[in-house]
Amino acid sequence: MGLRADVDPPRPVIPGAPPPKPIPLKDRAAMVFVEHAQLDVKDGAFVAIDAEGMRTHIPVGGVACLMLEPGTRISHAAAALAGRAGTLITWVGEGGVRLYSAGQPGGARADKLLWQAATALDDTARLNVVRAMYAARFGEEPPTRRSVDQLRGIEGQRVRAAYGLMAQKYGVVWKYRRYDPGDWDTADIPNRCLSAATSCLHGLSEAAVLAAGYAPAIGFLHRGKPRSFVYDIADLWKLETSVPAAFSVAAKAQKGQLDMPPERAVRLACRDQFRKTGLLKKIIPRIEDILAAGGLPVPGEAPEGQGPAIAEEETGDAGHRSQ
Repeated sequence: MGLRADVDPPRPVIPGAPPPKPIPLKDRAAMVFVEHAQLDVKDGAFVAIDAEGMRTHIPVGGVACLMLEPGTRISHAAAALAGRAGTLITWVGEGGVRLYSAGQPGGARADKLLWQAATALDDTARLNVVRAMYAARFGEEPPTRRSVDQLRGIEGQRVRAAYGLMAQKYGVVWKYRRYDPGDWDTADIPNRCLSAATSCLHGLSEAAVLAAGYAPAIGFLHRGKPRSFVYDIADLWKLETSVPAAFSVAAKAQKGQLDMPPERAVRLACRDQFRKTGLLKKIIPRIEDILAAGGLPVPGEAPEGQGPAIAEEETGDAGHRSQ
């Protein structure tokens, strides 16, 4: 069984005390990768059980994202517990190089969902958000009088140039960003490392988007994909987290200095990079700032709206739903 994590020990449970509230996302470990194991709940604890029956406890409430690789099965009880704890479950390919599917740990806040949708549908507000994303990503204001498509083209050029500079910095033999989603083995080592690193960043970003109460599909620069907004947010941190991690590992792989598969080395490097940069503490506040740049107010409660028959207690992050 493969199980790698950077997590804090579980909180003690006091008999007779009410269940502890979910840990805020910013205080959690980034992610745990699980392969060749059965995830289940035994004696009230979230555990990974390997083929020999060995149990490994996972403090699921202190993890932002569980990434399940091939050879992993998860029970209904484990999925339900992860949902109550607000932990995102994602199904990824071997080495984390593909993101197949993801569960939803909570539920979107209606006011934030409406705010996000209204901003995405307003041409001026959407352009303002894209410009704010550009400024956050490159540390400078974008050119004036440019459309979203033009800014997308400028961004693509800058990212390609950044890949070349990063390759020079780490001494990586680099041609261009190219891969075949249907045949990952045909990609060279730098592209495989970038794909693995991007998958890690997308999983963590989706956990943050859901925890903050927003919809992954409603994007601004990216449109028409189930995780368009996830890609928007992940791109804000790509050049300072996942890309350096990928190229540093690719450099070691090309020099024969790795004692493990490059994809696993990338995952470990991303984990360390996310922790070093304090990424989980930054993502949600940045989401708020980016959407606020659109200039539209957050919708208030509708006066004719009908509240729930049974009041719900707010726990965890803004998008967490315990029921």
